[in-house]
Amino acid sequence: MNKIEKTFKKLKALNKKALIPYIMAGDPTIGKTKELVLILESCGADIIELGVPFSDPLADGPTIQRAAERSLNKGTTLRKIIGLVKDLRTKTKIPLILMTYYNPIFKYGEEAFIKDAEDAGVDGLIIPDLPPDEADELIKLTKKSSVAIIFLLAPTSTTDRIKKVASKSRGFIYYVSMTGITGAELSIDSSLGKSIDSIRRLTDKPIAVGFGISTPEDASSIAGFSDGVIVGSAIVKKIQENSDESLREFVISLKKAVG
Repeated sequence: MNKIEKTFKKLKALNKKALIPYIMAGDPTIGKTKELVLILESCGADIIELGVPFSDPLADGPTIQRAAERSLNKGTTLRKIIGLVKDLRTKTKIPLILMTYYNPIFKYGEEAFIKDAEDAGVDGLIIPDLPPDEADELIKLTKKSSVAIIFLLAPTSTTDRIKKVASKSRGFIYYVSMTGITGAELSIDSSLGKSIDSIRRLTDKPIAVGFGISTPEDASSIAGFSDGVIVGSAIVKKIQENSDESLREFVISLKKAVG
């Protein structure tokens, strides 16, 4: 059981849900990202996603795309982010997930990447453009490590796809709340809860929901039927405001709403 799985198990025993903030590594700088991780943890984050900037994203909305552009312009690379995680491990044990695309991993080299990520203290990977059907080699490499690959489901996922993702995802299952991009307006209705229920009938793995969650009210509603709430664009916007106090207040309100 890796640190992500232990975190969900601990929260379940306490009848609590996970708050999983997303920030873009290197926005505005690698040094500031280190500070932000510690701020998020102090405000109640249970797991943190670190975005790896990429020039040709698949599902990122304008807010996260602009954050990636700023980060890339500062020279952020996957190797520097792994170094950041290694540095953070002298300060915190909070589970850290890299949300990246496959191209940077392919360029790095799968085996070298998994080894360096594990050695640095990375706990999980989310790779939106790598479906489980094409991830056998990477899954094989991670099975020998403490690094979990987290796969995604969406409202359009079929029963066969749910079974496949449920069997191959480690840590938790990432449920994309809508057929859109990050930061889009989310309409929370009964269909979302029903979709989560249909996944639960096929797996007992934790399910965290992301995309479009921008307020404590959204987070509270999503936490009502999921195991975790992922908030990205709304937090990236707070970071753009360059006010640590405003960020703290927002994340504390999210954690209070998630429970």
